Amino acid sequence: MSFWRKIAGLAVRNLDEAECDQCPPGLPGEDPAFSTAVTALGAKLAKADGDAHLGEFETFTQVFQPEAASVGNVRRLYQLARQTTRGFESYARRLAKRYKHCPQLLEDVLDGLFYVATSDGVVTADELAYLERVCELFGLGPLVFRRLKAVHLGADRDDPYAVIGIRHDASDSEIRAAWKRQLAEAHPDRARGRGLPNEFIEVAEAKAAAINAAFDAIMRERRAMALQGAA
Repeated sequence: MSFWRKIAGLAVRNLDEAECDQCPPGLPGEDPAFSTAVTALGAKLAKADGDAHLGEFETFTQVFQPEAASVGNVRRLYQLARQTTRGFESYARRLAKRYKHCPQLLEDVLDGLFYVATSDGVVTADELAYLERVCELFGLGPLVFRRLKAVHLGADRDDPYAVIGIRHDASDSEIRAAWKRQLAEAHPDRARGRGLPNEFIEVAEAKAAAINAAFDAIMRERRAMALQGAA
């Protein structure tokens, strides 16, 4: 199944009947505006690290598989768009506006762009900044970006979500449950109950402290984000 058909199906499943008349007619894979914006974003991503090669088009088409009849047009647009990163924000805004009722579709586009960025084995700071800005313009929020970054590049060692072992977009109740579960497993009393030496108890205490600190950090961050959203 091509990328275009896959995300078209996701879009249909995520649309409420009451919202259908607010979205573009037809499926995203059949929407020229959608194909144009995604192609431009992929091409300009290739330029974000300062050195765009046409060979990267092959990676792009492996992820965002256009229909055979449109490959020529997609290639020509890609060649033009890859000359500069300028203008990528307008394409992202256009896509976000056109498919604002399909957040899963927009997330799949960002997921595909992450795959393109990692295809050469190196993701530069400029590419990450580009992807983060696209995520912001899509209206997906920073937690979606961090989750996709963790999926493709691995979680940062000090990421509190990684310490607790929970998704970045998990609900507060899911995070609280994961925190309690991790804390119960690492609690020093367990080490004492098994008769382990003091060295093991000290390790358990340090781990429990790290889990508590991670949970506090997540809750503080979420409260701050909620206040920003309400402002």
